[in-house]
Order: sequence, then C-alpha cells, then structure tokens
Amino acid sequence: MAPISALAHSDPPHDRQIFDDIDAQFQLDDSKLFKITTQFLEDFRLGLNEYNHAMAMIPTFVTGVPNGSETGTFLALDLGGTNLRVCEVKLLGEHKFTLRQQKYRVSEALKTGEATALFDYLADSVDAFLTSSPLSPTNAPANPFSTSALDEIDPKQNDALPLGLTFSFPVEQTALNMGKILTWTKGFSAKNAVGNDVVKLLQDAFDRKHLHVRCVALVNDTVGALLSRAYTAGGCMLGGIFGTGTNGAYVEKVENIAKLGDHPARKNGGYMVINTEWGGFNNSRSTLPTTPYDNKLDRESINPHFQAYEKFISGMYLGEITRNILLSLIDAAPKSLLFSGHSSTQLNTQFGLDTAVMSEVEEAWQSGRIHTSHVKAVEGGNAIEYEGVPAAAGAQIVAGEPNTQDVYFLDVNSYGASDRARLEKIRQVIVNRFGIDAQNVSLRDASIVRWAASLVARRAARLSACSIAAVLIQTERAKLGGGVTPKEEHIVVGVDGSLIEHYPRFNTRLRASLRTLVGVEVEDRVDIGMAKDGSGVGAALCALQAIKQGL
Repeated sequence: MAPISALAHSDPPHDRQIFDDIDAQFQLDDSKLFKITTQFLEDFRLGLNEYNHAMAMIPTFVTGVPNGSETGTFLALDLGGTNLRVCEVKLLGEHKFTLRQQKYRVSEALKTGEATALFDYLADSVDAFLTSSPLSPTNAPANPFSTSALDEIDPKQNDALPLGLTFSFPVEQTALNMGKILTWTKGFSAKNAVGNDVVKLLQDAFDRKHLHVRCVALVNDTVGALLSRAYTAGGCMLGGIFGTGTNGAYVEKVENIAKLGDHPARKNGGYMVINTEWGGFNNSRSTLPTTPYDNKLDRESINPHFQAYEKFISGMYLGEITRNILLSLIDAAPKSLLFSGHSSTQLNTQFGLDTAVMSEVEEAWQSGRIHTSHVKAVEGGNAIEYEGVPAAAGAQIVAGEPNTQDVYFLDVNSYGASDRARLEKIRQVIVNRFGIDAQNVSLRDASIVRWAASLVARRAARLSACSIAAVLIQTERAKLGGGVTPKEEHIVVGVDGSLIEHYPRFNTRLRASLRTLVGVEVEDRVDIGMAKDGSGVGAALCALQAIKQGL
C-alpha cells in the first residue's frame, strides 16, 4: 500500500506500481458492496431498537406523507450549511407550490461562537425577511390555514405566524416540535447548544426579539426531501441528501421502532418517517474502505472518528481526499510524480480543493463521450438515447466504464485528437483553479488529476448506492442480490444535493451499483427524482402536519 507522503520510487516501472497501488485502494468490488450493505442493515436494526447508536435512526413523529392536494401558506427556516434561508411557501394543491425566499450568510464566527448569538441571528434574519417583504394581509390572518382543503383543521387561535424549521444536524426528536441537538456537523460547533432543544433555542430567540412567529415543527433536510418529493409525485418512501453532507430518511413501520417503547405513537401503529443519520454509519471504519488519504482527512477534521460515511461520500470532503492524493504525488521522492514538484496555496491549504473543481475536471473529460454500458439505444453506430434522453449529435461512444489504470501512463501523443483536446481543457482548469503555473502542468499531469478525481467520485457513488439499497431491503421492497418483484410499479425516491444533481455521472454510477445490489427488477422500478426545494417546502409541509396534530 502506498504511503500518503513521500512516495518512494526510482524508475518508471516503480512509478506505475505507485499509481496502481493508489488505484487499488479506491476500488470496490461487488463483494465489498454487499458486505457494506449488510452492515447497514445491522446498524438499522440496532438504531431502531436502542438509543445512542452512531446510526441514530431518529423517530421524527411525522406520521403522514402528503399526496399533493394540500394547500396553505407557511414560513420555513432552513439552516444546514454556509447559507441560512428564510422562505414563504404557498401550497397550491395539484402537486404545485410557489416559493419566495431570501438567503443570509452564516459567518464562521457564528458557526463556532455561542449558540445564543447564532439563534439570535436566525431570528434577526426572519425579522429582516418579514420586514423587507411582509406577508400580505390575505396570507397572514389569525388562522392562515382557512382554505377549503384544511377546513377540518381547528388550529389554536394565535396571531403568531407558524414556521417549520429545517435543521440539518443530528437531533434526538421527541415530538414534532421538540428535538435535542446531538452533535454539530458540516463545520458548525456552536457552544452550549448540544444537549438542548433546538426548537426552544429558536423560539427563545424569537421571543427575545418580540417576533410574532411560532416554531411549530422541526424537520431534517432529508425528511424535507422526502415530504417535498411526496407532494410533487403523489408519494415517496425515501428521501436522500447527497450534497455537502449526506443523510437519508424513509417511511418505516411503527411496530419496528422498538425503542419507542410504550410511547403513544407506537401504540397507534401505522408508519413513521425515520431520520437515519446515516452519515455516522460505521464510525469504527471496520467495514468502510479506509485509505491513508481518508485517515489524514479524518484526523485533521473538526470531528475525528465521527460521521465516517459522510466523509467518504459527501461534497464537503471529496475535494479534500483528492487534494491529499495529489499532494502525495507532488511530494514523491526522489522525483515528483506531478506538476514537476510544484504546488500552490490552494493545494497546500486544507479544503483548498473544492469538489466543484473535481466536477469541472470530470465534465471536461466526459464532454461528448458516451459509454456503451449506459446507452439505451444505438442506431447506425450512434447513440440515439442516453440515460433516458436523446444523445447529442456526434457523441463519441466508448466501451464500458472510463479507463483508469492505463490512461495516465500512456504517452499523450498516442491519444486521439478528441481526448487530447479534453486533456487540454483539464489542463486549463488546473491552471485556473489550482493556481499552478501553466509551464508546470503537462497533459500527463492533467490525465493524472482526471484519474484521481474519478477514483474518489466513483467510490463515493458506489458507496452511496449501499444506503439506498439498505432502505429498499429494510422496507421489504428488495432482497440483497435481487430476486424480489416489488408490489409498486414505481418506487419513488426523492433526492437533493449538489453531487447527485450536478456531478458528472454520479447518478449513473450510483444506479449501476444499486442494480448490482438489488437486481434489475427492483432497480428498474426505482424512480430517483430531485426533491424540489425539500428543505423549504418540506419544512412547510411539516408545519402543516403540526397544525393537523394540534401543535
């Protein structure tokens, strides 16, 4: 196994061995995927039976999933990353809604300072949103839910505007409007927040600011994705986030949530949405395919030994893993294997390589290229349909997956003109985004960077499939390895996040691995679609559920 720094080599054959060793560390064969998925199922079982597991399997007390007929006007507050959003959501029925929103920047000082300062800022942002463009009188009566679809609801008479909070961090939820913060993730570490009820922290801030706003529902962004997709699609069984972070929520039989004990929610039976918090899967790393590059990232992170799964597959971390690989090649001895030994401020800075730059690199390489394993129809040698849409005219068809182990050592003069043009585009991305002087970036360097980015992203997509497969198996819609024909014609999954929406071929790679894990019959029926603003609309739908439950 190649060490992470000062890779030792003396001649081209040894160079090749170094690259092959790194490549091998990032490969996941099917047997490994099966093992990881099996461990997911075991962690599901543990988390449903007992509290205080890394895979928290948090009951959300959301017992209803919308069907798209609901109407009403709600506020939503979304805290989950760099930006805070305040939204006004109008549910129009017929699977339609409108959204008005404003984003506010959350500074590093607020992320790491006192919790009261952070929540005061949230309240101030809601105040600014309402002040800059207040809800019209027809949208803000004492009872803002007096529409025909909600005539049966008799909410408490209260002049406060109802608000749903999307809080994209681990909480232990004990009611729809109560949840204790378990830990911070995604760069947040606000003091004196962990262990406290996040709804109370926010409501106290509203009260300090004398705002007539009442937080009636707490929802994780993943739950929001599930609810939002259900509203637009007429139903949904799984919501997944594959972006800056990762998490999943799915609809579980209440009878399987043994840790609820004698809670009235369990006595009522039926179904409940479970927030898995699967970002914390296998924190021990006993099953996940850890490399020295992953270990370095974890050791230097703000939460070592936590959120292990998230650190393998989420957008916050993929660029950092790739940066670690590239630095090890730059520092190789006695002769550098990349950029003639030159580095840059960006490459020398923790998190200096953004996953978005990896996406640019892969986009440049994949532009105009189609792989036969994903071509749905071919006519006269030309792909006429690719991943469900017409292929671009003149698209180049290549066999199977993109090559990895051979491309970066080939003499670039043996590349075809189209591939050399793609490498030149990657070279420009490196010069512009990495801060490396153009004279120190060869086409071979560009090919190495492309290889490294593809290794990390492909592993992330394949690992992501394990979580989706585990939910399909847990809900008895699939068996590991296939062999089950689900009752549903379409198994609706709602997803959100920059990786699955924008990263080249992430969804294709994920689906290929999902097919391996659950078989063709099930995978063909899985309808993975984007959840339209799950964190905003989902919070509104959760607020609606709270009003229905009399909160």
